[in-house]
Amino acid sequence: MRRGAFVDRTEAEQTTFSEALDRYEREVTPRKKGAKQELLRIRAWKRDPLALRSMASIRGADIAAWRDRRLAAGISPTTIRNDLALVSHLFTVATKEWGLESLSNPVEKIKLPAPGRARDRRLDPKLDANGKSEEVRLLEACDASDCAWLGPLVRIALATAMRQGELLALLWENVDLETRVARLVDTKNGERRDVPLSSAMIRVFAELKGDLDRVGRVFPYRQEHLDDHWRKALKKAEICGLRFHDLRHEATSRLFEKGLNPMEAAAVTGHKTLAMLKRYTHLRAEDLAKKLG
Repeated sequence: MRRGAFVDRTEAEQTTFSEALDRYEREVTPRKKGAKQELLRIRAWKRDPLALRSMASIRGADIAAWRDRRLAAGISPTTIRNDLALVSHLFTVATKEWGLESLSNPVEKIKLPAPGRARDRRLDPKLDANGKSEEVRLLEACDASDCAWLGPLVRIALATAMRQGELLALLWENVDLETRVARLVDTKNGERRDVPLSSAMIRVFAELKGDLDRVGRVFPYRQEHLDDHWRKALKKAEICGLRFHDLRHEATSRLFEKGLNPMEAAAVTGHKTLAMLKRYTHLRAEDLAKKLG
């Protein structure tokens, strides 16, 4: 204490993991883009027996045992990594901002599960008995949907690699049909992004806008309603194993197939690193074989 090296562990020993999660939920989670999903993770952690333990008592061995139980239960490595990322950040915030300097981050002491294999689902170009590819069947089903915006939404997603949330948040005031640019203000990483629009996409937006001076959101639909129409369209098109987010994979791959270099493609998709861009790019070997001659 005379040397100034003493660190009081009292507060860390008296604060339970559950109490720390409550404070994190109040002070940190609301500032995040994925607040809704993080709330679900917090509630799951609060149901775990570790929630009753003090922050100071949680060791790397405890987190490792939790990890192994989750893996044995068949939980995906990606889900486990996301859950652990929350705990790791909680300990970091508690140490740096809440005055619990004596804490040691237990997540940093364990080996994280290897990340799961990246999804590589793309629309199948093979023709069915009626001579239609998956893309044709999907667009036909979307056009026949009770949701009038589903067809245009899917076409724009396939051409621009916009995320579902970005599409649903897109405002008419940020779509410039003259300069052929859509400005995304509300993106996953919190940064604005200008997305170039092809001539075909300009026609789609023009048809949506019509002769009216439209304002507000381009696609005035809530995600839960859109998801319901999406599932119905997949069933009608007889397509299995396709998620809406897979359209972003498809669109990103198509950008490279059009000849864009990684920097150009990243400017469209908004990927921050080449590694993430690579995870979203799935070039078909048969197409590459044709380029080789």
